[in-house]
Amino acid sequence: MTTAYRRPASRPLEILLVEDNPADVRLIQLILEDAEFHVNFTVANNGQEAMTILLKEGEATNAARPDMILLDLNMPVMDGREVLAALEQNPDLGRIPVVVLTTSQSQEDLEYAYSKCISSYITKPVDVHQFNSKVRDLLNYWTNVAVLPD
Repeated sequence: MTTAYRRPASRPLEILLVEDNPADVRLIQLILEDAEFHVNFTVANNGQEAMTILLKEGEATNAARPDMILLDLNMPVMDGREVLAALEQNPDLGRIPVVVLTTSQSQEDLEYAYSKCISSYITKPVDVHQFNSKVRDLLNYWTNVAVLPD
């Protein structure tokens, strides 16, 4: 039996999950709560809530700066494309790695997202087991493989 290498972490990985689908939020929450991953997460139900958290406005003045943003594209109020454009305009926030996690398989969305310098684009599988597997692979990469600045 081999032991997987885990990058030393002085603190949990802070994730901002920007997702409007309660079922997806709950599934991701269950995966994130797994003891295998050393993470904290905050949920924003739309892009406007995400920007409030990122800019530390209103009730979010004490919000932790995320190490990574998991971003859905299709949301009400302010969608993921608008969030990407806003992040690009803010040099400090634009350095936060963004992983798009969406149902959109549109080539236009894919090209747009990568033009905004996202770190990765992942389409959500319909099958819950495949969704679980993709999210676990994503979390494994960001918690055990990738090196992020403190």
